Amino acid sequence: MSESLFTQLLDVACGAFLLAAVVVLWRRELAAIVRLFALQGLALAVIVLLLGLHEGRWDLIGVAVGIAALRAGLLPHLIRRALAALVADQAQDRAGAYTRSEEVRETQPLVNVAASLLTAAALTLLAYAVARPLVELDPTPATRALPVGLAVVLIGFFVLVTRRRALAQVVGFLLLDNGITATAFLAASGVPLIVELGVSFDVLLAVLVLQVLTVRVREAFGTTDIDDLRELHD
Repeated sequence: MSESLFTQLLDVACGAFLLAAVVVLWRRELAAIVRLFALQGLALAVIVLLLGLHEGRWDLIGVAVGIAALRAGLLPHLIRRALAALVADQAQDRAGAYTRSEEVRETQPLVNVAASLLTAAALTLLAYAVARPLVELDPTPATRALPVGLAVVLIGFFVLVTRRRALAQVVGFLLLDNGITATAFLAASGVPLIVELGVSFDVLLAVLVLQVLTVRVREAFGTTDIDDLRELHD
């Protein structure tokens, strides 16, 4: 693979990776947010695959396949199952369609859509400013894309703290993890396979636990709105 082709494909993959995180802030339907997370997982796998092909490292190619299976396949499937369980439970509620529309959408995020998109732009500029000294140390195509990973880390944290639905916060946590993974691969041309496997299993376990907790919270309190749960505590 030529250097120019590698740079162009890497830029496209990183652009799709960042765009998916930004669009998560725009969409409110939880099903659409999960689809965007799956697309971002696929873009992350493509980034790792391009690095592996460019450097001729078969271990990175194997990691890319694992990332695609886990972050674009298994994790979105688990979140969809939790969402389907919520919808099935809501169908039995006396509140009917009103409850259903409340639970499958992020109806009242702490920050509205317009302000969220502006914040995403500001966080992206901050990531580029912070990463500039690192890029100047070794200005390769991979390190020049490093700000994208940092921007997704910041956007994922923003989603985590501003969304009110439990499943939306799970996606925010996973966006944060995707950003950290992308930053590691772009900054250091990958991590050892055993390290990536260990991190992936930890993330899978966390999602399984959060999936069970979300369904149990819905069964116990009738909602997955974190603010409503705080009011119950008070």
